[in-house]
Amino acid sequence: MPLVTIDVIKDVFTPDQKADMIAQVTDAMVAVEGEAMRPVTWVKINEIAQGDWAIGGQMLGAADVHALANAEAA
Repeated sequence: MPLVTIDVIKDVFTPDQKADMIAQVTDAMVAVEGEAMRPVTWVKINEIAQGDWAIGGQMLGAADVHALANAEAA
């Protein structure tokens, strides 16, 4: 039984985005392991408090993640 854990910063993703993440990750696992694994594939999203996550020594909040995402899209 696969268990996939996704860690995200709290308040970055909407409930709809998290549902989409869960569906797509489940589909990816099923693509690898076969349809019989769908009912036993667990996907868990852990939301980490803003400021409790850092990259390169810099603490990140939701606004920082959105700014990074917007910069990559440009």
